[in-house]
Formats: sequence, structure tokens, C-alpha cells
Amino acid sequence: MVHDVFRVLVPEPRERIPITGINALYLIFPLLPLIYMGYLARRPDTFTLRLLLLPLVVAVAVGTYFRFMWTEPHHNIYNWGQGLLAEAISAKAIDFAWRKEGMLKIDEVQPHNARNRDNIKANSMHEKPDTSNSATPTLAWLYDALEVILSNRGLGWKFGIGIHVPREERSLERNSFLFATLISFVGNYMIFDLLESLIKLVPDVGSPHGGTIFKAELPFFYRYTLSTAIHVATGSCILAGFTLFYDLITIFAVLLLGSSPSAWPPVLDHPWQSDSLHIFWSKRWHQILREIFFVFGGFFGKIIAGKIGMLFGTFIGSGLYHECAAYALGRGFDTIVPLFFALQAPLLLCEKAWRKYTGYRVGGLYGRLWVYFCIIILGQPLSNSWHRRGLGGGLMLPPSLSPARQFIIPYIRHSFNAMGTDILEFMVGST
Repeated sequence: MVHDVFRVLVPEPRERIPITGINALYLIFPLLPLIYMGYLARRPDTFTLRLLLLPLVVAVAVGTYFRFMWTEPHHNIYNWGQGLLAEAISAKAIDFAWRKEGMLKIDEVQPHNARNRDNIKANSMHEKPDTSNSATPTLAWLYDALEVILSNRGLGWKFGIGIHVPREERSLERNSFLFATLISFVGNYMIFDLLESLIKLVPDVGSPHGGTIFKAELPFFYRYTLSTAIHVATGSCILAGFTLFYDLITIFAVLLLGSSPSAWPPVLDHPWQSDSLHIFWSKRWHQILREIFFVFGGFFGKIIAGKIGMLFGTFIGSGLYHECAAYALGRGFDTIVPLFFALQAPLLLCEKAWRKYTGYRVGGLYGRLWVYFCIIILGQPLSNSWHRRGLGGGLMLPPSLSPARQFIIPYIRHSFNAMGTDILEFMVGST
């Protein structure tokens, strides 16, 4: 029975519907009930209606994004993106539905009913639009819905209390802020493009069908040097990708929507400088998906086993979020991914035990080496799982928009050919 319901929402890959120019419009449809759910979450006395709407929102999101698929091999990564979106919509719908009072901002007792209106205005992530204009009231409901849907970190909301906000290093003067954000966007675009293009040079790993990052034909040292380089490049791509998209949204919000620069603090806080796993995961890594992980595991874990249960539940939820979305690739379910994220919980407890029995927290040079071991060494099977299923071969940037593939890599190849060698082929053992 459960399997039959699951297959109604998530068909076998051979039974999925290829995306065409016409039915691609269906991909927009799941956003509509979510927007309505977000609107209800900002209205009092809607608890029952939200609970009744929840199954519909989840079924439409999962049933749509796991049913329609991109069939071109180099577009398969978009299926992964659809899976991530389906899970994000489901998690947000659950979060909106289970809170009886709705989604409240700091100091609110009911939606739009604050104990101190000056405080709620100061703590709000975005300024409320002026509804005195005759055209504005017709869009106020949409603003309410989008504000709560897009407030992933919960800045200014009760669900975001206690979240770490990276220190702003840009000037908050509007023009200076926009210029600094534009420079950040361009820099991260170039980093993302270069690293992603280099990954595509690795045989099999850079193909849409995928391949292992551990090349058995290479000697031990070269094999794990290559796998480490691919893993670090993959992680750096993720960092650059998060930052460049956040920069783009920030520019749009500040330049076109009149949002305050102070409403858009950095999304990352120099994760490579972390000297403990606690600092890495709770402060320096991005917190965009924190609430989603709480929904998928953290809250249930807390009910079962308190704070320790919440710790394990949150990381298990993170692993399931990443891997269930990857199931949309049509390459099966790999337990390596949720195991890596679940492993972070006992590793964090090891740090807590170290501080309890030694009196010193994990930190300094040895703390940083510990973080690098846990993320760079223990994390390689995670990257391998993704690359075996075609992550590196996906079309993330069209070649025409890739300076690395248009200019940098051809120049490097020309230089090495002039010297009669090809270091890239030597490193990966290709002929």
C-alpha cells in the first residue's frame, strides 16, 4: 500500500514524462499552492485550513517534480534540482502547517500583531511596503507570502532566533554596497566556472554518465591526490555557487525592490577558517537550509531524545534531503550520502567530550586540521557518490557563457602542447 502510494508520486525512471516546451509550464504549478500556504501562515485563525491544505501542497510538489524529467544526459542534473525544490516546498509547507499561531516575526503575538511595532520593524528582514498607495493593497498578500517563503534563514522571525549572522564587511551605503556585491558576484562566477570546467576535464567524472573520483589505474599517491583535488573543487564550487546566486538576488532586491543593504548579510562566514566542526556547521557554513533539516529530522529527534536527538535528527534530515533529491537522477539510492551527514553528529559529540574531559574546546591549528580531516578526507565518498551519478557532467553553465572553456583552458592546453606534454592527461592517467 505504502509502496503503491509512493510510486504514484515518484514513478520509476522509465515511467516518468519527458519535459517538452509545452509541459515545462507544469513545473510552475507547485509554487501556487505554496504561495497560498505562505499567505495563510501570515493570517490568524488559519491553523485548520493549513493542516487540510498540507497534503495537497506536498503531493503536488513531489508528484510534479519527480514525474516530469529532463531526458538529455547533460540535463539530468536539472532532475536533481527539481528533487531539491520538491523537498524544500514540502518542508516549508510542513513548517507553515504545524505552527498553530502561524509564522511569527520577532515580538509578534499574532501575524501582523506585534507587542511593540517599533521592535518588529527593526527586526524585520524587509520593510513592509507602503499600503497607502491604491495599487499596493492588491499585492500586499503576495508580499506576505513571498516574504515568509524566501526568509530561509529566519532573520527577523521567531524561527530564526539564535541563528548566526556573518559580520558584514561591505559598506552599507547603497551604491558602495551594490558595487561590492557586483564584484563578489563576478569573482564567484569566475571561480565556479573555472573549477566546474576543470572537473569536466577528468575522464568519466566529467561526463554526464559519471564515474568514480578514485582512479584505480593510478598509483596510490596520484589516485588520492586527484580524488582530493576533485572533492575540494566540488566543495568550492558549491560555496561559490551559493554566494553568486545570493549576490544576484541581493542586487535584484536592493537595486530594483528598494530593499535595505542591511537586510542582506553575507550567506557564508569563511568556512575554510573553521577550527572546529561546531563552528563549521553552526556558524561558518551557510544556514539557508537549517529550518528544512529541522523539519525533516531535527524536530522529531528532539521529541524522541531531547537535544541529542535533535542533533542526530537534524543531520539525518540533511542526509535524506540531499539523497532523496539525488534519487531523481534515476541512478538509485546511495546510503553513503545520509551516512556522511549522520556521522557529523557523533563527531560533534566527540568535540563536546573533548572539552568536558580536557577543559579546552577544539580549536587552533589542530582544530582546523581536525575539520579538514572530517570534511576533506571523510567527505570524499560523498563527492564520489554524486560524481558517479553524473554531477560533474551536468550542464551548469553553457560553454558560450564560460570564460574558462572559451579562453583559459584552451590557453593552458596550448601552452602545454607547445612544451610537448599534457599534465592533465598525465594526472588522470588518460591517453
